[in-house]
Amino acid sequence: MQRALVDLPWSMRSGASAHCLRLTNVWRSLNTETMHAGDDASHALDALRRIVRSLRTSAHRAENSVGLSGAQLFVLHELGDTPAASLAELASRTLTDPSSVSVVVARLVARRLVARTPSSTDRRRRELSLTAAGRALCARAPMPVQFGLIAAVRSLSPTTRKALRTSMEALAAAMGIDAEPPTMFFEESPRPASSRRRRG
Repeated sequence: MQRALVDLPWSMRSGASAHCLRLTNVWRSLNTETMHAGDDASHALDALRRIVRSLRTSAHRAENSVGLSGAQLFVLHELGDTPAASLAELASRTLTDPSSVSVVVARLVARRLVARTPSSTDRRRRELSLTAAGRALCARAPMPVQFGLIAAVRSLSPTTRKALRTSMEALAAAMGIDAEPPTMFFEESPRPASSRRRRG
């Protein structure tokens, strides 16, 4: 580039130098924007990693201590605080889709930790509460991190919560998973105790 500029007449050389300078400045600007975008992406992923790690650690603690998934323990504690008048109410309290929380409730009912009883005011509706076994297990079980996550989201300002919703929905859409069902965090079937002993 410098050799080519030397071979040009002075008037043309001056204009070419200015053009090269402008191109250099544009390149530096784009490079800076790319670096900043990389920094933003890195910080966003770091925050997401911390949240996922916290949820995963809590789920493992629940499984190892009481043999429940993190989602099952979350629902158990929620019902331990206050029984739910309906599945829809429980879904609202846990900020979860009704179809997702119904799967968790069904598993807790199958383990006789949660009871479904007809409502005294509406026989079509089933109230949800802990059984004696559910209360005993809940009393010795660790507190799931989902309560802290919900409290943290609710503590954000309305503007920040809306921006968070928009960003997370945009991220899910960009990944092509926005149509996937929003199941509860780490709702996986716990491994049998015998399997854990064999693997250990």
